[in-house]
Amino acid sequence: MEIITNKIAGKIKTELKNKDNIVIFTHRNPDGDALGAALGLFHFLKSMNKNVKVISPNAYPEFLHWLPGDSEVIEYNKQKPLAKSLIAGAEILFHLDFNSLSRIREMEKAVIGNLKAVKIMIDHHPDPEPFADIQISETRVSSTAELVYYLIRSLDKSSLRSKDICECLFTGIMTDTGCFSFNSSLPSTYEVVAHLLRSGMNKDRIFDMVYNNFTAARMKLLGFSLDQKMKVLPEYHTAYISLTREEMKRYEFQSGDTEGFVNFPLSIKGIKFSVLFLEKDKFVKISFRSRGEFPVNQLANKYFNGGGHKNASGGECELNMEETLKKFEGLLPEYESMLK
Repeated sequence: MEIITNKIAGKIKTELKNKDNIVIFTHRNPDGDALGAALGLFHFLKSMNKNVKVISPNAYPEFLHWLPGDSEVIEYNKQKPLAKSLIAGAEILFHLDFNSLSRIREMEKAVIGNLKAVKIMIDHHPDPEPFADIQISETRVSSTAELVYYLIRSLDKSSLRSKDICECLFTGIMTDTGCFSFNSSLPSTYEVVAHLLRSGMNKDRIFDMVYNNFTAARMKLLGFSLDQKMKVLPEYHTAYISLTREEMKRYEFQSGDTEGFVNFPLSIKGIKFSVLFLEKDKFVKISFRSRGEFPVNQLANKYFNGGGHKNASGGECELNMEETLKKFEGLLPEYESMLK
């Protein structure tokens, strides 16, 4: 399977040869794949003596702050003047793990305003918008981190001996596949992982840093969510969890504490569709997961201003929590035949 053509690799190599000021940025609320891909690319470009910066639109989970290069990441919402200056002065802008500029929210205006920069998109989600000058878009791969691996391999394979690069890319692949439980059916994904492991990185340490690094309050929040806030709808093979701001505050919520919550209902016998609703200041954030052939990205796109993969997607609703849940349950009869 050809992931990155010689033509695309050649174009990027030419741009990197002639330009030094580079900015890499991720989507809002970056996850392990977004940060892992961004920092893996960051270390590669630093090895080429490029002036490279990573910008995140906002904060990201505490369990990702161990990643090599974390201290270099600039949060746009906390350092706007600096971030805007860097974006304006960039000669290359790498868009990682998103294919719609709406995913970067208020950063969008600053990015569009830089007319001189070459825009390179690297992403594995379907239906990309045509905003990039160079586009690497492949839905068959596990993650954007895997795509970054292929790019680095095509530009300078020897760089993949760097433990920093490999740790970042492995983290992206591991987290975006749920520890290889979905989006990971291609043998090529495991060939990539095998290559990364040859760097000497400690995969068990990485697993512990990501999945065994939470607070006691987070564990109590999980217990509360499953015991008090999970609703099972067996007639639709569906279950969901909803959490209000007050409930999260009660359990000393930190960014990333609900990571993985949406997957738990899928372990119930007969459940094919799981949803997590989180109340934010002005909207309800929604995560969708499914098993089998039910395409959650279609529902997310049609009704909740979202999208993503067939079995893992996200969305938002500007209604309050009660109205959002009512809307969601009202949609289930439309999908009843697909959920059998």
